[in-house]
Amino acid sequence: MKRQLPKYRILYDKLRQEITSGSLPSGRKLPSKRTLAATYGLSLVTVEHALELLEQEGYVASRERSGVTVIYRAGEVLKTADKFPEENSPSGADRRAPQGKTGQAALSGESFPPFPISVLSKTARKVISEQESGLLVKSPNEGLHRFRTAISDYLDRNRGIRVTPDEIFIGSGAEYLYGLIVEALGPEKTFGIEDPSYEKIRLVYERKGVKIEALKLGKDGIRTEELIRSKADVLHISPFRSFPSGVTAGASKKQEYLDWLKKGKRVIVEDDFESEFSLLRKPEDTVYALSAGRNVIYLNSFSRTISPALRVGYMVLPKALTGVFRKRVGFYSCTVPVFEQLLIAELLESGDFERHLNRIRRNLRKAGES
Repeated sequence: MKRQLPKYRILYDKLRQEITSGSLPSGRKLPSKRTLAATYGLSLVTVEHALELLEQEGYVASRERSGVTVIYRAGEVLKTADKFPEENSPSGADRRAPQGKTGQAALSGESFPPFPISVLSKTARKVISEQESGLLVKSPNEGLHRFRTAISDYLDRNRGIRVTPDEIFIGSGAEYLYGLIVEALGPEKTFGIEDPSYEKIRLVYERKGVKIEALKLGKDGIRTEELIRSKADVLHISPFRSFPSGVTAGASKKQEYLDWLKKGKRVIVEDDFESEFSLLRKPEDTVYALSAGRNVIYLNSFSRTISPALRVGYMVLPKALTGVFRKRVGFYSCTVPVFEQLLIAELLESGDFERHLNRIRRNLRKAGES
């Protein structure tokens, strides 16, 4: 039975649909909170929650005594080379001030309680007891079906990503998966990366022999003029929170990335590191989820959420690329031991993983309020 959405989410979804469809274009002021409450038969608090969520994601901006205005830009933004919206609109950092404050704590790890060793020990004993000789078998090259199914279910519940286990590949951390992406797509491709970006992204791509374009970040992601000039075939982005800058891409910038994707046979690699620590009341919209099946590869790992000692990552492929990956890199043996796959699968299935994340989010919210 499908759980009914809370009222603020229903209003959020309605307003978001009107904004993205163009019914509420950029620059349009929304009705007042009291008018929205009266129109939809909702409390002011419910309306405020919905508007706050729209603002945090970059669809609207509120200003004292000026009300709430739509700032989302739909359509082919990249065709307008003389206007660079991220420099003239509220930035991701400005919109997300509460999250930005706690986000710095997240990057340093100061507010993170470690994953409970008691839960890991209990889960490890359970896996060993139930699997026995099953721990000694060879993993399928793409990873255990049970593990990929657990990830698929988790992404559906928590990230708004609906995929089948066949679209998920397991590997020993994100850095290993970067290399597989180059081998699958071809070393002749040019890879555009954020500037600044996580150093190992550049290092892996350099060692794999691909040409790299460093694309300057603005306040809300890669600058529009950089995207327009870029000759890259593959764009590697971290829209949730780029490291080390802490820049977060809002709704308009994510749409801009998707506009970039439309030209030629381009591919986006969405590195969603640390997205589990979002303080929004709903899953943060990923570029993958917004892409409607286009060429976006989604990457994440369990290094930050469980332990860096567990070198376990995964990538979600669009259907159009699964055949290419299986043909070109599907012969590689899975680099993650069966025991670790079963351990994390059990944590996902039991709810222990999500309970741990919820504890972290509560701590981050408290830190942001102090």
